[in-house]
Amino acid sequence: MSTPVTANYRVGLAAWAALTLLQLAWHGWLFPTQVMPTWVALLITVLPLLLPLFAIRDVRRALLWVGILSLFYFCHGVSEAWSAQGERWLAWLEILFTLSLITVLGAGVKRRRAV
Repeated sequence: MSTPVTANYRVGLAAWAALTLLQLAWHGWLFPTQVMPTWVALLITVLPLLLPLFAIRDVRRALLWVGILSLFYFCHGVSEAWSAQGERWLAWLEILFTLSLITVLGAGVKRRRAV
């Protein structure tokens, strides 16, 4: 079943793409980890963001899965914003993208009318 792509969902899809590209740039290019191979860091950070592509026919469901996963990225962003000097701006971008995803999900919830 296909979900129509509304403006809210477009923002969510853009935030999802931006979060994925941020992980690639952050861990693969700008600040590659020194304690493990780069491909392992990318596997850990990017692969979870690609899994919801299996549900992309239903955009709402795919964004729900990304929203759930984004909680991990939010925690990572807060942790890095608190501790890492050089990577702080990347952490703030990560926080911004995850909050965008969560906001889109919250805006897409249909509320029941009070009886």
